[in-house]
Amino acid sequence: MRLMAKESSSTGRAKAQAAYQGDRALEGLLARSKGRGGVRYRSAREVRALLKGVLAAPFGPDPDAWLDLVGAGLGARLKTQLKALRTEMESRPPPAPPSPAERLRAVRARLKKSRLDGFIVGLADAHQGEYVPESEARLSWLTGFTGSAGLAVVMADKAALFVDGRYTLQARNQVDTKRFVLHHISRMPPAKWIAANMPKGVRLGFDPWLLTPRDVARFEAAAADAGAKLVPAARNPIDAVWRHRPAAPISPVRPLPKRFTGRSSLDKRQQIAAGLAARGARAAVLSAPDSIAWLLNIRGQDVEFAPLPMAFAVIARDGKVQLAIDPRKMTDAALAHLGRDVKVIAIQDLGPALDRLAKGGRRVEVDPGRIPYWIARRLARGGAVVAEAADPCVAPKAAKNRVELKGIRAAHLRDGAALTRFLAWFDGEAPKGRLTEVQAAAKVDAFRAANDLFQGLSFPTISGSGPNGAIVHYRATAASDRRIRPGDVFLLDSGGQYLDGTTDVTRTMWVGGGPAPNAALRDVYTRVLKGNIQLATVRFPAGTSGSQLDVLARRALWDGGFEYDHGTGHGVGHFLNVHEGPQRVSQIPNTVALEPGMVLSDEPGFYKTGAFGIRIETLLAVIPVKDGVGKRPMRGFETLTLAPIDRRLIDPKLLSEEERHWLNAYHARVAKALTPLLDPATKAWLKRAAKPI
Repeated sequence: MRLMAKESSSTGRAKAQAAYQGDRALEGLLARSKGRGGVRYRSAREVRALLKGVLAAPFGPDPDAWLDLVGAGLGARLKTQLKALRTEMESRPPPAPPSPAERLRAVRARLKKSRLDGFIVGLADAHQGEYVPESEARLSWLTGFTGSAGLAVVMADKAALFVDGRYTLQARNQVDTKRFVLHHISRMPPAKWIAANMPKGVRLGFDPWLLTPRDVARFEAAAADAGAKLVPAARNPIDAVWRHRPAAPISPVRPLPKRFTGRSSLDKRQQIAAGLAARGARAAVLSAPDSIAWLLNIRGQDVEFAPLPMAFAVIARDGKVQLAIDPRKMTDAALAHLGRDVKVIAIQDLGPALDRLAKGGRRVEVDPGRIPYWIARRLARGGAVVAEAADPCVAPKAAKNRVELKGIRAAHLRDGAALTRFLAWFDGEAPKGRLTEVQAAAKVDAFRAANDLFQGLSFPTISGSGPNGAIVHYRATAASDRRIRPGDVFLLDSGGQYLDGTTDVTRTMWVGGGPAPNAALRDVYTRVLKGNIQLATVRFPAGTSGSQLDVLARRALWDGGFEYDHGTGHGVGHFLNVHEGPQRVSQIPNTVALEPGMVLSDEPGFYKTGAFGIRIETLLAVIPVKDGVGKRPMRGFETLTLAPIDRRLIDPKLLSEEERHWLNAYHARVAKALTPLLDPATKAWLKRAAKPI
């Protein structure tokens, strides 16, 4: 949502720039407001430092929300000057970055200076999230790869980049393969590559803030197999050479009311604390911002596409919390919401807080797959008994409560209406042959932005036509933008963040105005649809995991000799991460049982390189299914997504009677739910699109 918000805030840019009267005038206004006790800053220098972080954060639906970080009750003249200063700073063009070759040379020179022979460069930051701030995007800065999963290893004479099946085509397009050899991360895991490529006696470095204890153990074993040594670096070599690195983001922390969460923060903290006490732990350290946001009922906007404040937290067995965060993010409303039992400390004070916690051999829980190695090492060195345990917030966060599910359904209703407006508009515009992928993405984003409670997109909209649809996580840019042509297959994967829920939906459409879809295309599309329906309609016993159900979505494709190289379903948060664990539907073994309240995606697909991509995605909620007395409890799915599926691409002969009945009932439900929210033209289009087969 950065571009949409910036466009709205740029209105009157020249006037705002002319209105800025300089630092001295600003400081005079600050001093007068300080006397009334409403402003936190005295100098323009401090405000400029704050604004660097503000400008590094994505703008949410209210581009002026950051003013609350300066203080409460700001006068009109001071607000005008603050906004004018932001406009001045925002208008400065960024400095030209060095070339990819220069970056790689600089990193290798720094490695040599640090007496390291190689370095592991991951995508994640210290919080191990999918989306990272620009200041933490080291893998992208070094390699040019912008996908949401990947890792590189750089040596003096070679370098490798590892990505999964979603990003193989994207990586080839973005990365200089003369400098980085590309590997499929499942077929050639980084640890296996390290074991095979590290000369004996070399020192392979890593950033202890950016790898987890589990990562370190894996890479340490791989290095040992090669006779090499894994070494924590005192300073990340990329940080040492990254000129003009963006500032860390600063966005206001805001409370999320109980009418959306369904539970108070106190209730959640007491639940987690009781679990710690039962396990004999003094405290747990949290580093996942979505866990912290869920636990404290707060949200932020430090990264794109997820409403998260970047922070760490320590929750003790008495329910009290230490929140390690940049204090400049805390508004008066947020501080009042947190109350006395949540103590806010600066990030640099986290180390001493861990030292105090570790004293006396106290048992402290950390999640070895989510916490930075630096934290686990600091606790161990301080004398703590470091107990490996799952993040205690993950399981209760995944099982949505009644209020959250009600909100999620409401969000999908509004979201479905917005998407259907787009589909009707697209069906009329695309056959003209003038529409591009970027224009289509902007249009669906605009339809969503008009919705009530909208807070931003839940991920970058995937708008892929023809061969670009075969790139699983394609993102249309000015360089790749393709004109959508009659007869194309068009794949649209999009979603929104709302105060009451998170959405994610994919529809694949046929672009009219050309020849009808051929039999082969309708065959494979229908097989994808059959897989989607088979998963959506399954009943399964309690204790079943997603990996046990994955084959249902693939069976029809396998029968035709087809396959897709990605998972079938991921968990989805409640106004949190669009990709959430621990639940998933995948061929990768997963023992997490699907419990009532969990929300997952159902998204089988097929991708023909150089031709087209097909994916049909709906979100499902796990629900209990009533069964006979004495039988093992059964589970099923409720379909949450409301949007029509393109009937023109379906071969009805391939559908079973049960599948045909499900599709017709689904379309009837979509039409009944959405029609009251639509304009007359879209209503007429939906009536045709939802016609029974």
